[in-house]
Amino acid sequence: MDYSIKIGGEAGQGIQTIGDVLGRVFARSGYHVFTNQDYESRIRGGHNFYQIRLSDMPVRAPKRELDILIALDGASITFHQPEMREDGTIIYDSALLMKTFDGPQFLDIPFLKLATDTGAGKIAANTVATGAVLGMLGFSLEPLFDIMDIILKKKDDEARRQNRLSAVAGRDYAVANCQRCSFTLSPAGPPKMLLPGSEAVGLGALAGGCQFYSAYPMSPSTGIMVYIGAKAKEYGIVMEQAEDEIAAINMALGASYAGVRSMTGTSGGGFALMVEGLSLAAITETPIVIALAQRPGPATGLPSRTEQADLLFALYAGHGEFPRIIFAPGDPEQAIRLTAKAFDLAQKYQIPAIVMTDQYLGDSQWTFDSISLDGMALRDFRAGTGEIDRLDRYMRHAFTETGISPFAIPGKTRHVVVTDSDEHTEAGHLVEDALIRRKMVEKRLFCKIEDIRKEIAPPAYFGPENAATVLISWGSTYGIIREAAEKLADERVGMLHFSEIYPFPGREKFDYTGLLNRADRRICIENNATSQFAQLLEAQSGCTVTDRMTRYDGRPWLVEELLEELRGRT
Repeated sequence: MDYSIKIGGEAGQGIQTIGDVLGRVFARSGYHVFTNQDYESRIRGGHNFYQIRLSDMPVRAPKRELDILIALDGASITFHQPEMREDGTIIYDSALLMKTFDGPQFLDIPFLKLATDTGAGKIAANTVATGAVLGMLGFSLEPLFDIMDIILKKKDDEARRQNRLSAVAGRDYAVANCQRCSFTLSPAGPPKMLLPGSEAVGLGALAGGCQFYSAYPMSPSTGIMVYIGAKAKEYGIVMEQAEDEIAAINMALGASYAGVRSMTGTSGGGFALMVEGLSLAAITETPIVIALAQRPGPATGLPSRTEQADLLFALYAGHGEFPRIIFAPGDPEQAIRLTAKAFDLAQKYQIPAIVMTDQYLGDSQWTFDSISLDGMALRDFRAGTGEIDRLDRYMRHAFTETGISPFAIPGKTRHVVVTDSDEHTEAGHLVEDALIRRKMVEKRLFCKIEDIRKEIAPPAYFGPENAATVLISWGSTYGIIREAAEKLADERVGMLHFSEIYPFPGREKFDYTGLLNRADRRICIENNATSQFAQLLEAQSGCTVTDRMTRYDGRPWLVEELLEELRGRT
């Protein structure tokens, strides 16, 4: 069992609502779900779609072939009819599209009329469509009713009743009239949790002890801010929508200097404005976590599309030389763990940590049976008041063997806390002495970098030990490449995935370079034009990538597309 459903239409037609509800119904019913979205940068109009894949086995990526298409506009039929399976079905409302389509693939369902007949009005047409899809697949409507009760909790009983009737009307019409609907449901497992990537980053921030979040809304990072803002009161977080990204990072730095774990989030253009603040964090040794949600550039680029083209920017951004941590989760579970880890290491080493996502990861949803928080201990690396008060003199930038100085909360000790964006002494006062400058650079960089590297996990490997071909991935390509590798396992294809990017992982825990060097083909697959991760891998490991597969049209890979290209190369 492996079905794909696409809802297509214009912005403002409720496409996302239908998709979200169906995804939640399938997950609550015990099936594995993967969803992704494609939308234009506009409030109304244009062509958008929401795609859902459900299966009785884990699914991690979108497919090209569709089983059901809900067409809310004519463009959906034009664009997506070629994607339909031979026995697939397109459902539409001829009154809504003002056109009738002939052929066995089409099923005309009067969404608008069925909704108004229940008394709910045209606004419930999407509820009719949702009920119709569940009827076509043979699903019970009970999980839908439970979800609708949550969504409509502020509505009166009559509104909830009318929406239930609309769903039933859609279900009954589809069951009675869909002659070619022969979907078979495999036995379901226990209900599953459905988690979007952006919310997972937000959850990771909560798990990491975030107490302050500031940002200027910029897609595709805005979902993180929205999630944390919704949880701010419950978890005691101060959330500030700044006037721009320069203010956002400086607010977060101020909060971090004051002693709380702080975070900001943005996309490439906003990160460009944050770069001076990034260097300020480095020289003042102020911990900060930055969520960098990539989108295609340069400049405004494609604001609502996806790309992995900011890796080298994140790696080299900032003037001067200083350590940083870069994580790039590949799924929501990794996003939770790596965001929490970013907070932990940023405070421990008093450095900036960057969590890289993109529109594809941020807006996609995955199902999980459960997500364990084991091993995600929240450690406080700030110096205790008693420890500091025992010192005759507290120096914020004191030289130590590890390069990590005591980090006290201003106002909590009898000492005055001083730091400076100029080069400074151990006590934080401006200085231009050559020897102190040299020692400070070594303290911030060389003393810390190897200890940080020991904290970095090696890449994950999936596949045979004697792989002839190794597919190399990083960040959000994890799901699609893992699925491709699993389908090609009989051809001795394996997958090596990097999610902890910098400092580049050592080989003490896992000699991944030996694995790569034994393979005949080493194919690096990325969503950018210049194979940025391949450049980094070759420079840091000495391994040569034999093939580079890139996509840079703002869209993610699809399972069939990737398999077709890989089979042509392996």
